[in-house]
Amino acid sequence: MNASGLLAALGLLLAGVSPGRPPNIVVVLADDLGWADLACQGGDLHETPHIDRLAKEGVRFTRAYSASPVCSPTRCALLTGMHPARLGMTIWREGAASPPSNRKWVPPKAAEDLPFSIPTLADRLKTKGYATALVGKWHLGGPDHFPENHGFDVNLGGNHWGAPPTFFAPYKGLFGQSREPRYVPGLPYTAKGEYLTDRLTKEAIGFIDQVGDSPFFLLLAHYAPHTPIQAKPGLVEKYQQKIAPGLHHQNPVYAAMVHSLDESVGQVMDHLRNRGLVDNTLVVFTSDNGGYIGEYQDRQVTTNHPLRSGKGSVYEGGIRVPLLVRYPGISAPGKNCDTPVVTMDLFHTLAHATGLPNPGTADSKSLMDLLKNPAKPAHPRDLFWHYPHYYATTTPVGAALSGDWKVLEYFEDARVELFNLAEDPFEKNNLATQNPTKAAECLEKLRAWQKQAKVSLPVPNPKFKAQPVGN
Repeated sequence: MNASGLLAALGLLLAGVSPGRPPNIVVVLADDLGWADLACQGGDLHETPHIDRLAKEGVRFTRAYSASPVCSPTRCALLTGMHPARLGMTIWREGAASPPSNRKWVPPKAAEDLPFSIPTLADRLKTKGYATALVGKWHLGGPDHFPENHGFDVNLGGNHWGAPPTFFAPYKGLFGQSREPRYVPGLPYTAKGEYLTDRLTKEAIGFIDQVGDSPFFLLLAHYAPHTPIQAKPGLVEKYQQKIAPGLHHQNPVYAAMVHSLDESVGQVMDHLRNRGLVDNTLVVFTSDNGGYIGEYQDRQVTTNHPLRSGKGSVYEGGIRVPLLVRYPGISAPGKNCDTPVVTMDLFHTLAHATGLPNPGTADSKSLMDLLKNPAKPAHPRDLFWHYPHYYATTTPVGAALSGDWKVLEYFEDARVELFNLAEDPFEKNNLATQNPTKAAECLEKLRAWQKQAKVSLPVPNPKFKAQPVGN
């Protein structure tokens, strides 16, 4: 080993990292957690000391974006490193199975299952001797496409549904307005009053204890804080007492769900410390999309203030997410990185960290240099979103981020919106008419990417009849 190699190895040893062993990986993926739902992100009601500690011990990416404004496509992007639109996974599975037929435009047919043709991160890590587990939400396909067929040794809690019927044991019941019977699989012997977030944490810790000397990849994909908005009564009361005029967050039940999510992170990190594993474990915390701003039981679930809109939208509130990365010996502790990054980048980063060959996907960039030097100027890069579907916050839309400029194009009416995020991060001033040259330039990039990625587009609905306007 030459002098530089010896110094690098010594540095890793001093940091508690074995140079001959690839790092363990723990990815904690929250469901519908908004960009502003953490205290370290400016949340004014929620208490998240354990996640905040993770930010202090690693790098906090202040401009992290989800690959999609909804859940399944983002999960697909994390596991494949590919933009979900390339795979046709542009909406969650139930939405793909039953698209609306009574809207002005017809959404394209979307893929319901994660394709076998694309190796997942778990598939790739298996080739390096990793033990792999999915604990929690899957939502990437039917029974033949469950985690066990996509590289995971263990699947506890994951199936084709996107939300549990209840967060309390035995995790069975009727879900939603359709009253569909649902359950959370793989969690037997539940105790009365047991809370789902707590149980998934217990199962995650159990997996860590069972893998022996093998490096492991744990995807702890919590169902929280997705609907149904349910939390432990004592925590709900705690946050009810904290509600005060002037706070942006006003939902004590949601705050209690976030509290339990934070406790989960704390318990996992404490277990890694107690087992002597924390210094050789790369930990990621993020969310699959922006916070849900609709109502549950007549109360708004959360707010993404000061960002505009929420889940389903490609405004900042729908696609900006928390992202914290703690990689001992590599990540700069307590630093913020303002470079825009996106879900797919986690795939390349984790591949890089574990010594896998370059994954070779144009959509994914390794964050390793930014972890080492968060202030390092990054090469200019355009990001794109494709949501050709309907949601409470949007009609079918595409978007591109190029430098400080962000363009949105709505398919229904060809409406174009242009924002300068450096001057207007909250997207209040549409500059498309004022600056048509820049709008055209950004639109050209968006359409070129749509063509290159071969995205599926919505089409006008020939059977649509506009509702008459009342007198």
